[in-house]
Amino acid sequence: MNNIRPFGEWSPQFDGSVFIDPSAQVIGRTTIGHDSSIWPLAAVRGDVNFITIGARTNIQDNSVLHVARPTEQNVEGFALRIGDDVTVGHGAILHACKVGDRCLIGMGATVLDGAIIENEVLLAAGSLVAPGKRLEGGYLWRGAPAVKARPLSSEELLWFKYSADEYVKLKNQYLNPA
Repeated sequence: MNNIRPFGEWSPQFDGSVFIDPSAQVIGRTTIGHDSSIWPLAAVRGDVNFITIGARTNIQDNSVLHVARPTEQNVEGFALRIGDDVTVGHGAILHACKVGDRCLIGMGATVLDGAIIENEVLLAAGSLVAPGKRLEGGYLWRGAPAVKARPLSSEELLWFKYSADEYVKLKNQYLNPA
């Protein structure tokens, strides 16, 4: 498969429970957790640093995932780390940041270098998270730049797991068409 390919000495790592659409690109130092999915036209490029995607996480259509190389000022650069049970909406850009468990990154949102999104954050569609910013868990964040809008309801907190579970079911249909 030429859409899943090495960069230098590193090759993407994942098991047979992972769905990667044939039109998605997964490159280099990328580790994808059990039951996760990468949807059409997503780009996951672990070339100058590494990417880890947790279990039951879905990266939806046209999303861009990338990293930042080491520099004199930042000797480790910035990897991209995404936790478990995360939904990354269509067209999101995650660049060299950290996303905790049970989060929803809205469609068209952008998260920049060194930003940290704690567990259980709902980032609204079209939001922009500035470099180095930390988003406290348990809240809806929205805007450009993203600001804390309100605490999440118990229903919204349950939605994170529901969304992850539904994408596991969907990717299983793609892996095992009837």
